[in-house]
Amino acid sequence: MVFSTVGASTGAFGSPNVGPASRPSTAPPGGPGGVGGPGGTGASGGTGGAGAASAPAPRLASAADPGSDAYRSNTAAHRALVTELRDKLATAALGGGAKARARHTARGKLLPRDRVDTLLDPGSPFLELAPLAADGMYDGAAPAAGVIAGIGRVAGREVVVVANDATVKGGTYYPMTVKKHLRAQEVALENRLPCIYLVDSGGAFLPMQDEVFPDRDHFGRIFYNQARLSAAGIPQIAAVLGSCTAGGAYVPAMSDQAVIVREQGTIFLGGPPLVKAATGEVVTAEELGGGDLHSRVSGVTDHLAEDDTHALSIVRTIVAGLGPRAARPWPLSPAEPPAVDPAGLYGAVPVDPRTPYDVREVIARLVDGSRFAEFKAEYGATLVTGFARIHGHPVGIVANNGVLFAESALKGAHFIELCDQRGIPLLFLQNITGFMVGRQYEAGGIAKHGAKMVNAVACTRVPKLTVVIGGSYGAGNYSMCGRAYSPRFLWMWPGAKISVMGGEQAASVLATVRRDQMEAQGGEPWAAEAEEEFKRPVREQYERQGNAYYATARLWDDGVIDPMDTRTVLGLALTACSNAPLPAPGPYGVFRM
Repeated sequence: MVFSTVGASTGAFGSPNVGPASRPSTAPPGGPGGVGGPGGTGASGGTGGAGAASAPAPRLASAADPGSDAYRSNTAAHRALVTELRDKLATAALGGGAKARARHTARGKLLPRDRVDTLLDPGSPFLELAPLAADGMYDGAAPAAGVIAGIGRVAGREVVVVANDATVKGGTYYPMTVKKHLRAQEVALENRLPCIYLVDSGGAFLPMQDEVFPDRDHFGRIFYNQARLSAAGIPQIAAVLGSCTAGGAYVPAMSDQAVIVREQGTIFLGGPPLVKAATGEVVTAEELGGGDLHSRVSGVTDHLAEDDTHALSIVRTIVAGLGPRAARPWPLSPAEPPAVDPAGLYGAVPVDPRTPYDVREVIARLVDGSRFAEFKAEYGATLVTGFARIHGHPVGIVANNGVLFAESALKGAHFIELCDQRGIPLLFLQNITGFMVGRQYEAGGIAKHGAKMVNAVACTRVPKLTVVIGGSYGAGNYSMCGRAYSPRFLWMWPGAKISVMGGEQAASVLATVRRDQMEAQGGEPWAAEAEEEFKRPVREQYERQGNAYYATARLWDDGVIDPMDTRTVLGLALTACSNAPLPAPGPYGVFRM
């Protein structure tokens, strides 16, 4: 799961945790306002104001029948998917395996997840980013891409943590390791969160240097980002807990403050083997770049620690001195649990994205009090829009309830502009096959109407969160804030699919093109058996590449989550988003489409 209370035997979601140590599990942080802090003045589920008191919105009800065969079948299917997810997460959390962990701890080091656990405030949650990065890639040699990244709370402040896992190939950087590290920095920039780097890395993975070193978004971008983040007033803090080699030496060198562990942490641009090869000088790692040298002589580091625990304590002290977080851009209301039991989510939602259902069944189980002030309920019914609250945070929800027509797109664009005007974060619930096709719809201008919604999604100033709860296909992905439209966060449910189109449609399109070519060349008619042989590998390719785990391995999302965890994950994400001020509104009012 993307969210975990690091190290606890049971996470705040009630799901088994994958962390190695023990730390008490608690509810998400915050006062009466739920996740993130004290309550504001807005009424829960009000009709769209981010702060002004308003009459409570109507409550959604569920039409799902727990006694039906469909409900039981859905529940069983979701449970099987979630079991697979938990198994994958548990395996990835082990890092490099038992022998690598034993070697690591024999050197007096804390395991990577224990380091994160020790750093964070006791009992506080940790919203882990991309825990299944590189899943199934590199012959399985880089679980979690060899780095732990996420948002946690240190000394009362939300921070981004990036922790190298030296049990995975010595913490070296594969292509997906770089991508994950850069994604964590992007999250820090967008949400103005301090960055803490727990460094224990041998630098770039040399056998793949052409995919790690030379391009713009490769290894060097990490240090570019550090400079830009620091210049933007976003603190950069490093703790060198092991190796810090070659270009990686710039992580502490470019941090605002750096800590190093005596006789364990080392920093050098060229290690002992390179120094010997280049100059003939024979020197130990500690002599070349150890803690005493850099704290007493070079000044590369600012604090000398005796061990991991001491170093992490120093980091906590540094964060405590950063001062209070900025004021939130929207007030919070007192949070309340959904009136519709979230436990029914498995049964109410089909696993097959092609099976129709009312997306309000999902909304009712995510939002505070199951209260939802729907907008334009009678118009463009295949897109559900409305105002609600999640853990006290105001949200504008855009949820698919079928294929997108012109009316749906116009409604979506109108609603997004309303949320932008009022400073309300947007939540997109994706289950979309795309826009309606055909001569009638093209003549009706569906392309230009769809473009209006895509334009609104691209240009809105408010934070956008996306959860793919079913299918995410074609231009529908764009209109519903897919990865290309820079949502602050994007997650997928285990059964979700993402492709330019469905496998069957792709196979049929390619088969039609092939058949037309054969007929144009005067060939014999294409036998049904031969056509099926042509289609089969296309379907299999799309099924494999459209799978949620294929997507998350490549960081097309921020993680695959248990559907039951969605509400808490969203609450934590909204809390992170609330650290950054909103840009000023644009020069135009709301266009009624």
